[in-house]
Amino acid sequence: MARVLVTEEIAESGLQELRNAGHEVDIQLGLSPEALIEAVRGAHALIIRSATKVDSPTLEAAKEMVVVGRAGIGLDNVDVAKATELGVMVVNAPVSNILSAAEQTLALLLAQARNIPQAHSALKNGKWERSKWEGVELHGKTLGVIGLGKIGALVAQRAMAFGMRLVAYDPFISEERARHMGVELMDLDRLLAQSDFITIHLPKNKETTNLLNADSLKKTKQGVRIINVARGGIVNEADLAEAIRSGHVQGAALDVFEKEPTTESPLFDLASVVVVPHLGASTFEAQDKAGVTIAEQVQLALAGDFVPYAVNVAAGEVSNVVRPFMGLAELLGRFIGGLLDGNPADMEVVYQGELAGAGTKILTLCALKGLLTATGHDGVSFVNAPQLAAEHNLAYGEVSTVESPEYVNQITVRSGEHAVSGTLVTIGTRLETRIVGVDGHSVEIPPAGSMLVVRNDDRPGMIGRVGVALGEAGVSISSMAVGPDARTKTALMVLSTVEATPASVIDRLRGTEGIQDIHLITLR
Repeated sequence: MARVLVTEEIAESGLQELRNAGHEVDIQLGLSPEALIEAVRGAHALIIRSATKVDSPTLEAAKEMVVVGRAGIGLDNVDVAKATELGVMVVNAPVSNILSAAEQTLALLLAQARNIPQAHSALKNGKWERSKWEGVELHGKTLGVIGLGKIGALVAQRAMAFGMRLVAYDPFISEERARHMGVELMDLDRLLAQSDFITIHLPKNKETTNLLNADSLKKTKQGVRIINVARGGIVNEADLAEAIRSGHVQGAALDVFEKEPTTESPLFDLASVVVVPHLGASTFEAQDKAGVTIAEQVQLALAGDFVPYAVNVAAGEVSNVVRPFMGLAELLGRFIGGLLDGNPADMEVVYQGELAGAGTKILTLCALKGLLTATGHDGVSFVNAPQLAAEHNLAYGEVSTVESPEYVNQITVRSGEHAVSGTLVTIGTRLETRIVGVDGHSVEIPPAGSMLVVRNDDRPGMIGRVGVALGEAGVSISSMAVGPDARTKTALMVLSTVEATPASVIDRLRGTEGIQDIHLITLR
């Protein structure tokens, strides 16, 4: 059972999933930074939203922390670099609120165009002011979308229904994809100069902070209107207020602010500005989806499984073709770590068959994790394995080929002078793991918690010598495979044992005539 600390309001459906999985859910809302540091001690998971700041001191105090989960998209309140250094996984729920955020953008776009909040307030205060709050149509206007990711694309799709011309700035989107969406890609300066409305859908980072400031706002079209439902601080609020006062910018609608919560801003006194308190994801549906999604991600992380929405795991998308082979890849990494006797070396992973070209980055990461674990590195995770490899000057990579001589799919891990191959075989309705090659010798054996790899002269009596030594030590053999090599006149025995073979027995066998090498492999 793991302790999951929850410091902000999360949908009950998600919390109940964690409880049903047997975890302790510790809800402590409204913690000060000092109280948070105390609360994270002994916690295995931390679930937050946007208000909790998970900084370096907090992460350093959380010695048992496995995962930090953000029930939403943005992660500017989490020190992801420090979490990665400490091997703490950071996950979010990137698609839970995209529909709500897109709809909020359209709501603010319409509210800004038609002055709905201002007219509403005036009428409730007894003022019938039809001419004062005259608006503009969206039809025929140019909407500039800065950031054409999931939310930006949904906004563009919906704005098209209003008959708007769509332009976008996003250096990570191809022109072909944009054309399919009915959007014209252009550089930022052209977008600023042509847009009647500008909507922002970017993450907040050092490149996007203060993106719209005094200088860039001067490049905008006279009378432009700015919408921000992304992150506060991407738009410089003081500069925007000044541009509105000068008459160059007609107005703005903001859902987010540089400092939150906030009740003061130079924008609040301007009649043409619509503001709301970060409501982009504040729908029942979005909160329910975020709570359930983050609970699922946290459960996977606590179980040591791959987490699809882990932001600091260098794996990319994981297809259904690749996913079943993750355990095999890590096992092969651990196996070759045993052959290396605790001394890691550069690693290469070879993919043969249907796996080749299927997006195997996660499998290579699994093999690296296994190799580092087997060579004496504590606390190796999907998060910190690449960093640990870099610290030890350990290079790793992968090679793919569609040809596989014997199996539909085969993975081979090479490191130092050793190589081990494995595959998955179908037994009835089950997929089972098999080791099918070690150091150039063909074998086929299911992996076990404790194994021995013995290289010996290919002559009669060698199997008996090994069997007698193990029997005298009370070590039971559960399975064995032998792979001879006529070219070198050697043979390789791979044995699974019920108990771990004592070091004294291994030393004795190593000194036996005809035995060239022996390795203990621990896969538990």
